[in-house]
Amino acid sequence: MVVIGVIAVVLFGGNLPEVARKLGGSYREFRRGLNEVQQQFRLAEYEAKKNLSVDDKASKKTAELADDEDEPAGPQAPKFTPPS
Repeated sequence: MVVIGVIAVVLFGGNLPEVARKLGGSYREFRRGLNEVQQQFRLAEYEAKKNLSVDDKASKKTAELADDEDEPAGPQAPKFTPPS
């Protein structure tokens, strides 16, 4: 850390406070932008999970209805028709 400090003083001299201020502002803007991107990803993930859970519930209901229609209520034999 000391070596970095000495190099910074040698390179920037009297402009070091101004350079540090600009660097701090740039870092702050970078973090702000990064937080916005993370928030958008979290929102997209939440919406995807929400839609997925709604789709799962709908598909389960559809599957239950399809199962009810496919299976007869009990054993069934062919219908008898007497000869005429």
